[in-house]
Amino acid sequence: MQGRSYPPDCPVAREDLRYLQVLHRNAEGQVLVGEMIAGRQVADELLEILRELFDAGYPIERMRLVELYDGDDEASMQANNSSCFNYRSISTTQLPSKHGRGEAVDINPLYNPSIRTRADGSRLIEPATGTPYLDRSGDFPYKIVRGDPCWQAFRRHGFVWGGGWASRKDYQHFEKP
Repeated sequence: MQGRSYPPDCPVAREDLRYLQVLHRNAEGQVLVGEMIAGRQVADELLEILRELFDAGYPIERMRLVELYDGDDEASMQANNSSCFNYRSISTTQLPSKHGRGEAVDINPLYNPSIRTRADGSRLIEPATGTPYLDRSGDFPYKIVRGDPCWQAFRRHGFVWGGGWASRKDYQHFEKP
C-alpha cells in the first residue's frame, strides 16, 4: 500500500483500515477469491453485503487490491476492478474522496461509469473506456440498476448509490453518508 493507495502523508491511520478477503462470482459463475481494503467503520457491513451478493450469485468480475494498479484509480476502473480504499481526492477537486477514508465502494466500475458535466459543457467519463456503458437501457453483464440485488444490499445497509444522484451519475459508487 505504501506509496500507492497509501501515500506518505495519508491522514488515515493504518489501524483504521481493514483487509477483506471474500468470495465472489463472475458473470460466468466462477467462484473467485477477492480482496480489498476498507475503512474500519464499514468493514463489517461490507463483508455482510459481499456475502449477500455471493449467495445471490450476483456477478463481480474482479476484486483485487488497487496496489496491483499502482494505486491508479483509472487503471483499476478500466480493469473493472471493484475496490474501496484508495487515498485520493474527488476527481477534478482537492477535496478528500470517501474512498480516501475507506467509506465508499466501487462495484464493476467499467460497466457502471461515472459521468459529470464540466463547467465548459464537456463530459468527464470515468473510466474513460466506460463510454459504451453510459446508455443504461442496454443489457450487458455487471450492470447495476435501481432495485437489483447489489443496489438492494447496499441500500439495506445504509449506503447511498451514486447512480441516484441528480447533479451527476456515478453508477459504480456506493458510500456511507
